[in-house]
Amino acid sequence: MSERNDEEAFGIAPEHDSPIPYMQRIRDYYQALGYGAPYRWAHYAEVPFAPLQKPLRDCRIGLITTAAPHHPDKGDQGPGAAYNAAAKFYTVYSGDTAADHDLRISHIGYDRTHTSAADSNSWFPLAQLRRLAAAGVIGEVAPRFHGAPTNRSHRATLDQDCPELLARVREDRVDAVVLVAV
Repeated sequence: MSERNDEEAFGIAPEHDSPIPYMQRIRDYYQALGYGAPYRWAHYAEVPFAPLQKPLRDCRIGLITTAAPHHPDKGDQGPGAAYNAAAKFYTVYSGDTAADHDLRISHIGYDRTHTSAADSNSWFPLAQLRRLAAAGVIGEVAPRFHGAPTNRSHRATLDQDCPELLARVREDRVDAVVLVAV
């Protein structure tokens, strides 16, 4: 049996089916925007995560997303739309989880060649959280969801946005948060 047949027999993906080097693409894009040095991803040796203190079925779950509310006056924001800086937001926002919302991701730098961005559940899974609560998998959905800005500033994120988000989820008395960062 040839090496090629062995690879197929084991289910190994073909050479052209390799992971997209999205982190390097974002570094290159950031530098091309004129920021000088490539983007430096924030990562920490220790993180403030904690184990749940009770079963998930008894927990109030919060939702934080980087998706932006749709504003028809700010250009194309539909699935697969080109990057649209006009649709960005720069302050934390909140919305009622009992209502439906139209959130979009045209303000985010993502790989538009390899995704259609047609499934809004991938950046705003509120409907799925409601279904999980109705099925008893989670206790309940918090009364509000929150939007986290993506303004490419570690300082603004750490000094402004994170404390504001933390204050809001504490106000909502959540036990755990689903963070959807596109």
